[in-house]
Amino acid sequence: MLNRDQNERVIKVADIDPRYRHTVIFQLFEHLEADQSLQLVVDHDPKPLRLQLEARHAGRCDWTYLSTGPDVWRVRLRSLKCRSGQSCGSNQRSAGVRPQSA
Repeated sequence: MLNRDQNERVIKVADIDPRYRHTVIFQLFEHLEADQSLQLVVDHDPKPLRLQLEARHAGRCDWTYLSTGPDVWRVRLRSLKCRSGQSCGSNQRSAGVRPQSA
């Protein structure tokens, strides 16, 4: 499999305690610089996580499926640039979005 960036961090979601999965993924995403990415490896379609990221970061997260099951899903999350050229995802949170397990 080709990585977009040799420095792209690959996260095996199953290795994260289910109680903290979304919180950890949100924090990792929020610390990405503009145009940096991370890759998630999961055993199911992480659609609920995608909906939460979109609600929390309103278009600042580029979500790309790299593979779609049936046993393994790979998703690339890329932080998009703001108009000012800085990362839009850093330290910005939407009220009312509660993390849940991936």
